[in-house]
Amino acid sequence: MKITSGIKKTVATIDEHHTVLEAAKLMTENYIGSVVITSHSRIVGIFTERELMMRVVGKDRNPDTVKIKDVMHTDHLKISSDASCEEALHIMETKRCRHLLVFDGDEFIGLISLRDIIVLTLQEKDDLITQLEGYIAAT
Repeated sequence: MKITSGIKKTVATIDEHHTVLEAAKLMTENYIGSVVITSHSRIVGIFTERELMMRVVGKDRNPDTVKIKDVMHTDHLKISSDASCEEALHIMETKRCRHLLVFDGDEFIGLISLRDIIVLTLQEKDDLITQLEGYIAAT
């Protein structure tokens, strides 16, 4: 199954010069686990709950003074919009991440999370079960 229908096209963004505290507040206000980081309107990275815990809280750094650019994930966690759920899961497992930036060529179109992939996969399994039940009932 393709990731297309699970892509979140409306994402929260914040400039890399803002503080971790500002990013955390943005994530809290929007009930989200990540924000896309920009610099001069260009995508430069992603900041997630994991970076907050591992690179700030776990290192006893002050979120009110640490800049996002110093702790964001810049290892281009990106995937093509026409990729499959399996490809997304493989990247997430390999890169040890839960969010991927989705691009159509060079154009950023959204974000997909592990939760989105799980929902898509479960929907696909439900559809298959329904088809199999219909086949069994017809025979």
